[in-house]
Amino acid sequence: MSLTNIKVAYCTLGCKLNFAETSTLRDQLMAEGAQEAQKGERADVCIVNTCSVTDVADAKCRQTIHRLTRQHPGAFVVVMGCYAQLKAGEIARFDGVDLVVGMEQKGRVVEFLKERLATKRRLAEGEACHEAISVPTAEIRTFVPSCSRGNRTRYFLKVQDGCNYYCTYCTIPIARGRSRNGSIASIVAQAREVAAQGGKEIVLTGVNTGDFGRSTGEDFFSLIQALDQVEGIERYRISSIEPNLLTEEIIDFCAASRRFMPHFHIPLQSGSDEVLRLMRRHYDSRLFASRIDYIRRVMPDAFIGVDVIVGMRGETEELFEESYRFIEAQDVSQLHVFSYSERPGTRALQIPHIVKPEEKHQRSQRLLALSEEKRKAHYLRFVGSERPVLWEHARAGEPLQGFTDNYIRVVQAEGAEVADNTLTAVCLGHLTPDGEALCQILPE
Repeated sequence: MSLTNIKVAYCTLGCKLNFAETSTLRDQLMAEGAQEAQKGERADVCIVNTCSVTDVADAKCRQTIHRLTRQHPGAFVVVMGCYAQLKAGEIARFDGVDLVVGMEQKGRVVEFLKERLATKRRLAEGEACHEAISVPTAEIRTFVPSCSRGNRTRYFLKVQDGCNYYCTYCTIPIARGRSRNGSIASIVAQAREVAAQGGKEIVLTGVNTGDFGRSTGEDFFSLIQALDQVEGIERYRISSIEPNLLTEEIIDFCAASRRFMPHFHIPLQSGSDEVLRLMRRHYDSRLFASRIDYIRRVMPDAFIGVDVIVGMRGETEELFEESYRFIEAQDVSQLHVFSYSERPGTRALQIPHIVKPEEKHQRSQRLLALSEEKRKAHYLRFVGSERPVLWEHARAGEPLQGFTDNYIRVVQAEGAEVADNTLTAVCLGHLTPDGEALCQILPE
C-alpha cells in the first residue's frame, strides 16, 4: 500500500537514542510520501517510541498511548521501543493499539505499515489489529542506524546499541539486547551526510557508547579518530561513556583534537564502593576519581557531567553520606540525579534494605543542590573570558542561545547580530537572572 499523503503523529519518550531512532523513521516515511500531522490535525498513523528505564517511564508510556488513541480515533497505532520489547503482549491488548514492534524489528516499521494499513481499513471503524511482532531479547542481533536533528542545531548520531553489563538495577540489557554497533565506515558516512546538510555539531549516542566495536571487531578509539577527519563537522560530543571505558588514550585524543569538545558525561551512579558492588558496576570510586583527575590535568576547562542514582536497594544512610562526600570532593561540573526505581526481572530486587520514598527525595534534593553549586562554579570561572559559541534555533522573538565548547549555555546580547547554526567567538558576561546561562558581552 502507498503511504503517500498519510498523516503521521510521532511521540518519543526517553533517551536521545530514542529520539534519533524516531527521527530516522520520520525521514523514511517522508521519503515514502507520508506527512507529519500538524498540531490539531487528525492523524492516520500514530507512532509511539517508548522508554522503560523506571516505573514512572512505564506509566508515562501507557498514558501517552491512551491519549493518542483518544485524540486520533481510528488511527493505526504503532508502539515501539524498550517498553514495547518488555511488555509486547500486554501493550498489544490496549484499546486502539494495532501493532507492537520489538527491538529486532524496529527497522522494519515502514514495511509493516505498507503491509498492514490496508488490513486496518477493512476492519470495522475503531477496531484495532492488536498485533505484536517481537523476538526474545537473546535473539536481538540487528543494529538499526539512526541520526536525528530535532529542533536544535546539534545532531544525535547513534553509534552503538544494547549492553552486556547487566547492572543489578537496570532493564536496558533486557529491553535492548546485547551490545552491537554499525561499522566505522557506515557511521563516518552518516557524519559526512550531516556535514552535507550543513550540520556543525554531532553528539555520539549509544546505550554503552564506549563499548563500540563488539559486532564489527573495531573499537571506540578508532571510531573517534575516523570521525575527526570528516570535513565540515566543527564539533563532536560524546554523550556518555563508562569510566572503565574512558581511557587516557581517548582523553588525550580529545584534548588534542580541534573537533572533539572538552566535554565528558561519565556515569558514576554512586560514590560508595559498597553500593557500586551491589550495583555490579565495572569500576570503583578510585578508578572514577583517577579519570576525573586525568581529565583536569590535560583539559582543565572541560565540562564534566556525572550520573548519580539515589536510593538504590542497600544504600543505607551511612553509605549515602559516603557517596555524597566523595561526589562533593570531585571536580565535576554538573550532576544528573535519578531516584532508584524497582524494575521487574532485575537482580536488585534480591538486595535487602529498601530506601523509603521520602528518604530518596531528600537525598535527591541534596545532590541537586550540590549540582547547582558545581554548575554555577563552572560557569563563573569563565566570566570575562572568550569562548566559541555555536548558536541554536530559538522561538520567534526570543534571543538565540548556544553553547560554548565546554558546554556553558550563553544568551545572545540585545543588539548582537548572530545567526543560528553559526560559530562565533563570544566574551562571556554575568549569569542571567535565572542563573541558567551567561550573557554575551558586546564589544565597546
